[in-house]
Amino acid sequence: MPHARQPEPQGGKRHGVARVLSKLGACSRSQAEAAVRAGRVMVDGRVVHDPEYPVEAERQRLSLDGVAVAAAQRIYLALNKPRGVVVSAADERGRGTVYDLLRDAGLPWLGPVGRLDKASEGLLLLSNDSVWAAGITEPSTHLDKTYHVQVAGRPDAAVLAAMLAGVREGDDLLKARRVELLRAGEKNAWMEVVLDEGRNRHIRRLLAALGFEVLRLVRVAIGPLQLGELAKGQWRHLDPAEVAPLKRH
Repeated sequence: MPHARQPEPQGGKRHGVARVLSKLGACSRSQAEAAVRAGRVMVDGRVVHDPEYPVEAERQRLSLDGVAVAAAQRIYLALNKPRGVVVSAADERGRGTVYDLLRDAGLPWLGPVGRLDKASEGLLLLSNDSVWAAGITEPSTHLDKTYHVQVAGRPDAAVLAAMLAGVREGDDLLKARRVELLRAGEKNAWMEVVLDEGRNRHIRRLLAALGFEVLRLVRVAIGPLQLGELAKGQWRHLDPAEVAPLKRH
């Protein structure tokens, strides 16, 4: 039997309750939707079941599992993601996730700002400021992401030029904004690759199309923010001077 529709609140600008819970930093959007459908969310003392039920966050009382929800303190973290760790709150295969690295930190819910696949490593941002996160991940901002990439083989100048020109794969044009050969050995080489957009497995697909296997892929910078000396598996808070330049994007 469908739930009776609750009367909609009157007043100012309203958004769906699941979106508001996410914006307030209580949980992710998908977690909020599940909680609402399960009857775990109340608005002004009434249980709601529709994730799109409109609320005005500034005027109405929201609670999740009986605990009042208010705007959480904005938190911005940089984490050095190890290889083999999944960027997910939970993994159906039981693999370790980045949230295991934060388990005992006493932090509120934080969402990843962009992704790194399981085999990739390096700089990952997490925050409960969804507006700030969207400004970083939105493709139209063209924020540079810098990677150090080890490949099997020794790419020459023609390969680097092809990476800049781009390779068409289906509907995607895969290309680098900048690329530089850092060092080369007998069997492999390291390159610095800069992207200003990020498609799924972008660098791996681009290099595979040119005949090169990626051995390691490490993100070392997002815009002006550097991974620096942050140890693998460790995290730190960003200071306001680091947050602000990314917010401008």
